[in-house]
Amino acid sequence: QMQLVESGGGLVQPGGSLRLSCAASRSIFRIYLMGWYRQGPGKERELVATITSTKSTKYADSVKGRFTISRDNVRNTMALQMNDLQPEDTAVYYCWLKSYDVDYWGQGTQVTVSS
Repeated sequence: QMQLVESGGGLVQPGGSLRLSCAASRSIFRIYLMGWYRQGPGKERELVATITSTKSTKYADSVKGRFTISRDNVRNTMALQMNDLQPEDTAVYYCWLKSYDVDYWGQGTQVTVSS
């Protein structure tokens, strides 16, 4: 059983930055695909970014050029560096991975962008 724990959320002003981290309870070395989702108030959960085991990345159009996803297979962690945050980025952010066709989710971390 894999457990994921996010950290790093908080309140930030528009234009600010935050770095989210996701710690996995087991090795992620063989996990092909990991990523971050978010769910804003009154919105459906949406995919923000993904990263493969070979460090290939994809981003939602809304965050391209502002967010950077990374993973550390030694520390079993994944991160999301978020720059130039805007009010529309306000959401609960969830880390996610798929292992043997099972989806695993973290509990979520709140990011609020407001002046």
